[in-house]
Amino acid sequence: MRALVAALLLALCGPAFGQADEVAHPDPKVEARLKDLGEELRCLVCQNQTIADSAAPLALDLRNQIRTQIAQGRTDDEIRAYMVDRYGDFVLYKPPFKAATALLWVGPFALLALGIGVLVAVLRRRKAAPEAAAPDAGARRAEVAALLEPDRAPQGKDR
Repeated sequence: MRALVAALLLALCGPAFGQADEVAHPDPKVEARLKDLGEELRCLVCQNQTIADSAAPLALDLRNQIRTQIAQGRTDDEIRAYMVDRYGDFVLYKPPFKAATALLWVGPFALLALGIGVLVAVLRRRKAAPEAAAPDAGARRAEVAALLEPDRAPQGKDR
C-alpha cells in the first residue's frame, strides 16, 4: 500500500519540476539580452545581487518578465523603463542622479568626510591633552611618592 501511495505522489509531483519551453530550450540571442539587462537590474529581495545572479523567486519572475518583453519585440530601453515604472529607481544598479537619488550618490562621500572630520578632531584632542596635563603631572607624582614613603608623608593626614 505504501509503495502505491509513494508512486502516486511521485507521478503527481512531476509537473512541478517542468519548465517553460523558452527556459528549457533558450534562444542564445534572447538569453544574451536577458543577461545584459539582468546585470543592470537589482534583485529586490537580495538587494546586493543583480537579477541575473540571484536565485530568489522574485528574480526568476523578473527574468521571465524580461524574456516575455523581449519576445514581444521591446527594446532594452523600453524594458528598463517598464522596470523603473513598476519598481522605482532602486531596481537600477546605477540609478540616475536626480533629487530623489541624490542621497544614494552623495551619501557615501558625506559619511567619509564626516569620518575623517571625527578622526582629525580626536587626534587633535589627544595631541593637546598631554600638554594640558603636564603641569599637574608633577604634583601628582609628588603626592604618590609621599604616600609610598611614610617618613615623607604630609603632616596632618591620618592613615
